[in-house]
Amino acid sequence: MRANNERDFIGYGSRPPDPRWPNGARLALVIVLNVEEGAEPSIPDGDAATETALTDGVREEVPAGSRDFVAESLFEYGSRVGFWRIVRLMAQRSIPLTVNACAQALVRNPQMAESIRQHGFDLCCHGDRFIRHFLLTEPEERNAIARAIAGLERTTGRSPSGWQSRYSPSGNTRALLVEHGGLLYDSDSYADDWPYWVEVGERPHLVIPHSFTNNDNRLATAKLGTANDFHDHLCSALRVLYAEGADSPRMMTVSLHSRVSGQPARFEAVMRFLDFAAQHQGIWFASRTDIARHWIETHPPERHR
Repeated sequence: MRANNERDFIGYGSRPPDPRWPNGARLALVIVLNVEEGAEPSIPDGDAATETALTDGVREEVPAGSRDFVAESLFEYGSRVGFWRIVRLMAQRSIPLTVNACAQALVRNPQMAESIRQHGFDLCCHGDRFIRHFLLTEPEERNAIARAIAGLERTTGRSPSGWQSRYSPSGNTRALLVEHGGLLYDSDSYADDWPYWVEVGERPHLVIPHSFTNNDNRLATAKLGTANDFHDHLCSALRVLYAEGADSPRMMTVSLHSRVSGQPARFEAVMRFLDFAAQHQGIWFASRTDIARHWIETHPPERHR
């Protein structure tokens, strides 16, 4: 088990773990919905500029320091329409969705918070607002983490099980999460196809990697052009991981955003991918909390020393 923030180019290497997923599953499939709308930087909230990341708006036409109403309304579409479209689909198919929520987004939309509560969706803290933790002092970041977790507790009535920073974490983030306590894992890593343990101080801490590749941000940034491209991309990943899972079961994470995959022309890709996944036997649809609890029970940290 490596120390926190120590670079590790080996990982499990030639000896990948046997996850022993429930019922002998070949692949654990995690669907994550990032709920961020209302937590992004905006001039009405006192920020210097409108956030335009992962939107379809025109960036360069609006002068610096002016409100970009196109980008603002695209964020609003995510919470007004896109969230509900995706949540309805996951509830209809009984998929254990992990909601990666910014606390401020749920403060501004109590109906979303109530929906998360009623459906019993898995809850991961995505910070309070779009805060670059790597620019904060240690006391500032400690307060930001506490504020974010408290915000989710206040809006949903329960604590998140994990954490994922909206931007890159700082060198202090993981230690501050352990210090705060109450979290099973963080997902501030993209380094593996399996969960893994790190040592924070003298305490083991679980990391469940996220995905920047199986992520609809590739649509919003035009790295992928259409819903068909995204569907094919996800299906290719599933085929490879499922085939490898015959000998070495894996984990696959799909990351969605309400304002991206919640758009009708992109939503179809999500439906079609879930149809494709459902054709395969031996896939465990799991939340991140499901993964964390299974890993803690089946692969406790002392086994990796």
